[in-house]
Amino acid sequence: MPEDTYIIQVVDVWKTYRLGNTTVDALRGVNLEVRRGEYVSIMGPSGSGKTTLFNMIGALDRPSRGEIFINGMRLAELNQRQIAYLRCHSIGYIFQTFNLLSVLTALDNVALPMIFAGLSREEYEEKAKQKLELVGLGDRVHHKPFELSGGQQQRVAIARAIANDPDIILADEPTGNLDLKTGQEIIELLRRLNEEQGVTIVTNTHDHKMLGASNRVVDLRDGQIVRIRNREEIDIQEGVIRGLGFEER
Repeated sequence: MPEDTYIIQVVDVWKTYRLGNTTVDALRGVNLEVRRGEYVSIMGPSGSGKTTLFNMIGALDRPSRGEIFINGMRLAELNQRQIAYLRCHSIGYIFQTFNLLSVLTALDNVALPMIFAGLSREEYEEKAKQKLELVGLGDRVHHKPFELSGGQQQRVAIARAIANDPDIILADEPTGNLDLKTGQEIIELLRRLNEEQGVTIVTNTHDHKMLGASNRVVDLRDGQIVRIRNREEIDIQEGVIRGLGFEER
């Protein structure tokens, strides 16, 4: 992989919110480059700016200052229609709360992004089945969310995220509502998609199990990146996480 092949570039990004007469800097001069095909986890305590940075990368919000580039495109230069196209075709989203439509089957939930992309009924039904089979739910295509376990719902959400074969998957606390075993299964599924499909994955997470799948871990504190570590620099021993400037049990 060429060293200069960056699919995501965050350049001196600030995000400032005004609360009455007070201003709060959620992000303070963040710089981050993600190579195509990487698996990167953004970690930090609540209030560190993880979700804000995640929303900037996903074109869900705009920075107060600085620039975001996706596939070399400067997001600030794109109009709303172009942003919508980018979200539909280049970025897949996975949320902690699954965000599935309860009245739709697994097949129909996965098919939604394909419908927005203009696929015919025959095309999106066949492709949705393929995506559900890929995540291990080929026998659950006609089940609605209330008929599925939490792990199965998250698998449907992952199938939906990869519906239009995006370059990037943004996973916001993808294991946050899952038990330990199911969370590990979801992490393994994301790692398999990364390795076999070549999808770039960026996770916003508190889950230290994610470290084993990540190429790099970005440690965020008070709206700033305090360090970035490669996987081999992080020591993981029986629930103790070292190498991030803190330890947890």
